[in-house]
Amino acid sequence: QVRLVESGGGLVQAGGSLRLSCAASESIFSINTMGWYRQAPGLQRELVARIPIGGTTNYADSVKGRFTISRDNAKNTVYLQMNSLKPEDTAVYYCYAKKGWYDYWGQGTQVTVSS
Repeated sequence: QVRLVESGGGLVQAGGSLRLSCAASESIFSINTMGWYRQAPGLQRELVARIPIGGTTNYADSVKGRFTISRDNAKNTVYLQMNSLKPEDTAVYYCYAKKGWYDYWGQGTQVTVSS
C-alpha cells in the first residue's frame, strides 16, 4: 500500500504562488502515475495535473501555463508549483498515485486564494 502525505497548502492572495509537495512511502519508480486532483465545495473532484513515469505531463485547461507538476525520484516526492493563483483555484488538493490496478490518495491539503 502506498501512503501519500501532502503539504504546502495555505492561504494566499490572488496572483500569489504556492508549492504543494506529496511524499510517497515508497520509491516512485514503482508508481505508474502520480498527480494532483482538487475538489471545491459542492463540486466533483477534478484532475489538475498528472505525471506518468516516462511519459508526458497532462494539465487541466484551467491551470495550463500557471501550474507545473514535477517529480523528484530521489526524494520520492511530487510537487505542484502553482503561480498566478486565482480565487477559483480554492479547493482541497489531493495527491494521487496509480500503481498497477490500484489508486491511492493522500489526505488532502487546503488551498485558499483570496481576492
